[in-house]
Amino acid sequence: MSLAPPGEQTVTTVVAVAQARSQRKKFRMRRAVLGLCGVLVLLIIWEIAARVGAVDARFLPPPTEVLPRLVQIFALTDFWTAVGDTMIAWGIGLAIAFVAATVLGVVIGLSPFLRRATNSTVEFLRPIPSVALIPLASLLFGAAPSAAILLIVYACFWQIFIQVLYGVADVDHVAMSTGRSYGFSRWQRMRDIVFPTALPYLMTGLRLAASVALILAITAQLIIGTPGLGQVIVQAQNARQYTTMYALVLATGLLGVVINIGARMLERRLLSWHHSVREDIPS
Repeated sequence: MSLAPPGEQTVTTVVAVAQARSQRKKFRMRRAVLGLCGVLVLLIIWEIAARVGAVDARFLPPPTEVLPRLVQIFALTDFWTAVGDTMIAWGIGLAIAFVAATVLGVVIGLSPFLRRATNSTVEFLRPIPSVALIPLASLLFGAAPSAAILLIVYACFWQIFIQVLYGVADVDHVAMSTGRSYGFSRWQRMRDIVFPTALPYLMTGLRLAASVALILAITAQLIIGTPGLGQVIVQAQNARQYTTMYALVLATGLLGVVINIGARMLERRLLSWHHSVREDIPS
């Protein structure tokens, strides 16, 4: 028990919290600078390799040619149309997978019988790579966006479903028994005990699935020819417009970075109360 006056304790706590926030900001800034330095080093190596002839500059133009083309592409309506097609497939597939995986994960995770009954099926289906379903998706939907959505749903479902199972399994049985003894309804136990415990796992699965969804969307567009950035990349390759092709590849990478940052921001906001993301506040 602290013997300091209440006012002094409050000032000390405020100062400690401000210092913790300052340290976190410095750490994030340092991490961002290191990340940018890594990208800069990669671009320098790429430039040197293309200029000295280590690679054929016809097929791998230097970044001093690709980056200006990337800026030009940002001003094209067709580019943003392709981005929109990619994001629509990404969003629909991810949303379907999220709802299905969350509901099934909670239902199966709360039932020992269902977990045992579905364990063999889950372990059989989960290792199947999504790209192995490309022939099926192509036969069922052709080059329609539904083909990409099918691949996205399958890949993202397992990312989220397994995390939800782990989260539900981590629920404290004593807390559940206590909730029953206090007369909590099933919905109250779900809301106040199961959901807070499983939410960190769910958000981890969603963050991983968001990146996987983009990968599968681009893959479907590259191979099947569904509308989006992947299709535009293939068209640039077939037209031998290699500078444009690499500029589109970089744009795809930037889109992935934006999605990842957005997923992390959402995770931090929803889990601000959780020890894994909250700022340490001294008592």
